[in-house]
Amino acid sequence: MSDSGFRSENRPGQAQKSLSWVWIAATAALCVVFAFASVPGVTAQGRDDVTSLPGLQGQNTRRYTSIIQNVFDFIQRHYVEEVDPQVIFEGAMTGMFNALQDPYSNFLPESEMSDLNDTTQGSFGGVGLYISKPVGERPDNKPNYVEVASPIEDTPGWRAGINPGDLIIEIDGESTDNLTMDEVLSRLRGTPGLDVKLLIRRGEKVEFPVTLTRAVIEVPTAKYAMIGDAGYLKLLTFTPMTADRARDAIGEFKSKNYKSLILDLRNNYGGLLNSAVDISSLFLDGGVVVSTKSRIPSENHVFNTRRAAAVAADIPVIVLINRGSASASEIVAGALKDRGRAYLVGEKSYGKGSVQQVYPLDNAGFKITTARYYTPSDVNIDKIGIPPDREVKFPEFTEADAEKLNALIKDRKIPEFVAANPQASAAQIDTFARTLEQDYKLDALLVKRLIRNEQNRTSIAPVYDMEYDVQLQEAVNILKSGSYRNLMQTTKTLKALQEESVDDLPLAS
Repeated sequence: MSDSGFRSENRPGQAQKSLSWVWIAATAALCVVFAFASVPGVTAQGRDDVTSLPGLQGQNTRRYTSIIQNVFDFIQRHYVEEVDPQVIFEGAMTGMFNALQDPYSNFLPESEMSDLNDTTQGSFGGVGLYISKPVGERPDNKPNYVEVASPIEDTPGWRAGINPGDLIIEIDGESTDNLTMDEVLSRLRGTPGLDVKLLIRRGEKVEFPVTLTRAVIEVPTAKYAMIGDAGYLKLLTFTPMTADRARDAIGEFKSKNYKSLILDLRNNYGGLLNSAVDISSLFLDGGVVVSTKSRIPSENHVFNTRRAAAVAADIPVIVLINRGSASASEIVAGALKDRGRAYLVGEKSYGKGSVQQVYPLDNAGFKITTARYYTPSDVNIDKIGIPPDREVKFPEFTEADAEKLNALIKDRKIPEFVAANPQASAAQIDTFARTLEQDYKLDALLVKRLIRNEQNRTSIAPVYDMEYDVQLQEAVNILKSGSYRNLMQTTKTLKALQEESVDDLPLAS
């Protein structure tokens, strides 16, 4: 599935030149939706809706419905060869949803519905990558390669160092340009223990092969640890268990007398709406978390906190976000920002503010955008994202750096070093990094991050990495400096920020 967003509990760009810390996480495909509704008698119900449409709209709808039925029958009777009606049906359904030009609304054939069920049940054989794929021709006429939205931690894709924004241009030697999402998933998923070979493109020039061994992918939900007297809670996705795991973490923090809390939502691409509300409720004492608005007023909803906050109001909270933070992550970040409960550090979030529902049709189904969600200050962030209160980016690299990096990756010196020195000390890594800095004219800090990433391919990654994670470093520095309270006095709601942005636009003359 090539969408992103969040789902209810009733079950269901091109990489920038910023060489971000190689966060690693993943599952075969991202499928996060707002509601998974059962719709018995969809066809009959549709006819009733059509007859109630007003005037010309109702006439045109009845006309086109009749034409579609007649063309379907004509193909069945007159096409030169006998055609399986399921093929015609799936083609027609795919075309209808493609016509909406909405990447989050699409027909789900039987295999994709099966994949959706596998994902929501929590485990399957795969490589651990949330992915997306454009529908139709791109405006720039570039190939429609598969893009990595986010990896899931401690999975094959994560350990291989695949980043959000990376393009998968080949799978087992086959270009992904002309593959459907269904075909992509069928090639990435499979029996655990078997290999799949990918060709990855990062930025404009860096390309490198990756061989992933499929594993049983169990969608993780949370990691936590103490950083000094600050509790660090990283949410990887929003599932029915996320709030429980977060409560466990907060209980652990309390037992260690924590003084502040860092909530890490980076590369968290969504999950369950109810889970996002529950997580927000851990930090907020009453009030609105998020609202959804449809063109049908009766389907508008306001979601409030559900219980007393678990984190005391006097505990400073910093939320980490980046361009891989989407949907449910943005609901939490937006709620805590708008309610003045947290200070945001990192990069602007993805900007996924629409709501999808999934409806089954026998063994197939379809997913359609039915509403948009709004933060407590009544702002929709779709295609806009949430800006951090303090922007912190990872070091950028030039086109020349890309050439050098490509050469370093192809020479495989880092994998060879890690294989020969699995327990390398910090001093050994520093010495080796300085050598590569000399040989390839690359920044030593960048090289060290690549070495650390390679180490993580063969071992469980630490909960956090203070040595190379500049965004986490900034969050800790803010808490240690004692400036948090003053900084919170300067934060603004998303509505105020959007209004200021409009005011700053030049006037037409």
